[in-house]
Amino acid sequence: MKLYTRTGDDGTTGLFGGERVGKDDPRVEAYGTVDELNAALGLAAAACAGDRPGQIRLREIIGELQSRLFDLGADLATPQDSKQRTKIVPIDARDVSAVEAWIDEIEAGNEPMRNFILPGGTESAARLHAARTVCRRAERRVISLARAEPINEELVRYLNRVGDLLFAMARRANGDAGIEDIPWRQGPGAGSVDK
Repeated sequence: MKLYTRTGDDGTTGLFGGERVGKDDPRVEAYGTVDELNAALGLAAAACAGDRPGQIRLREIIGELQSRLFDLGADLATPQDSKQRTKIVPIDARDVSAVEAWIDEIEAGNEPMRNFILPGGTESAARLHAARTVCRRAERRVISLARAEPINEELVRYLNRVGDLLFAMARRANGDAGIEDIPWRQGPGAGSVDK
C-alpha cells in the first residue's frame, strides 16, 4: 500500500465513514491537535529514558495515554450520527476515572505546592509541561467543535483531566531527579521599568 493517496490534494480529508471535509474543518482541527499532543507525549516519553522507578512509571502512564488518545482521535473523526460509531471504542467515564487515579497516584509523591511554578527543570519535566499546553489547546479545539455539532461529552472531561495529570507528572519528573520546580516570581509591576 502506498503512503500517499492524492485524495487530499484538493484540501479535503476523509472522516471515518467516508464523509469528506476541509482539512481546516473544526473536527479535523480537534483531532489534529490531539495527534499533536500524542507526538508531544512521545517526546516526553523519550526524555523519561532513565531506569529509576519514577521514570519507568511515567513512561508506562504516557504509553497508556497515547493509546487512549488514538481512541479519542477516532471518536472525534467519527461524527455522532455515523454508522461507523459501532466500530470505535469511545472515551467514557471509566477513562476519565483512570486518569483521576493516575493524578492521585502521582500527586501522592509530589511535594505540596507553595506557589505557582514555571515550566522547566529537567528535560522530561519541560517536555511534559509542553505536552500539557498542547493538551489544553486540544481541549479548546474540542470545546469549539462541541459548540458547532454534537460530540461525545466525555472528551472534554478527559482532556481536562489529562492536562492536570501532565502537570502532576512534570512535577514528579523534577522531584524524582532531585530538582526543585522553578517558582514564578512576580515582576515589579507595570510602569516600573528601570531606566
